[in-house]
Amino acid sequence: MTPPPSGPVCAGASAVATGPAPYPSFTSYVKARGPVLLRTARSLTANPCDAEDLLQTALAKTFVAWERIEDHRALDGYVRRALLNTRTSQWRKRKVDEFACEELPEPTGLPVPDPAERQVLHDAMWRAVMKLPERQRQMVVLRYYEDLSEAQTAEVLGVSIGTVKSAVSRALGKLREDPELAPVR
Repeated sequence: MTPPPSGPVCAGASAVATGPAPYPSFTSYVKARGPVLLRTARSLTANPCDAEDLLQTALAKTFVAWERIEDHRALDGYVRRALLNTRTSQWRKRKVDEFACEELPEPTGLPVPDPAERQVLHDAMWRAVMKLPERQRQMVVLRYYEDLSEAQTAEVLGVSIGTVKSAVSRALGKLREDPELAPVR
C-alpha cells in the first residue's frame, strides 16, 4: 500500500503543486462531485462554514481509504456515510453547558411595564411639570429632560448654580406631592 501524500488533498487546495497528483481519480472525483456533496453537507448543518469543514473532513477520510474502496461507482454513498458519521461524532462530542435542575439559577427579572401604563405615567408627569411655576419648570426641563448639568442650566438661564439647586429641589418636592404621581398601592 502506498502511503498518502504529504501535500494538499484536493486540487486547488494550495497554489503550489509539487508534481502530479498521486491519485488523479480522487482529484477528478472531488472536482466533479464536490458541489453535490457540499449540498449534502449543508443539509446536515445549518452553518455554511461548518458544512464546508464537514465535507473537507469526510473527503480527507475518503482520501485515506481511497485504495481500499473497491467499487468506485459507490463513492457518493461512501462519502455521504462519512459525512453522516462525522457529523454524528461532532454532535456527540459537543460540550453541554446547561444542566436540568429543580430551581432556576437565574433571578427573576423585573416585570416589563405595560406600554399603556408607561404612557399614562408619562402624561401624568408632564401635567405635573406643567403645574410648576415657569422658572422651576424651565430648570426641571433643562436638568432632567435635556440632561444638562447644574452649571449648564445656570448658564442657559443666567442665574447662579445655587439658584438652580434650590429651585430644582423645591420643584421635585412639589412633584413628589402631586396626587397624580402618587404610587398606586
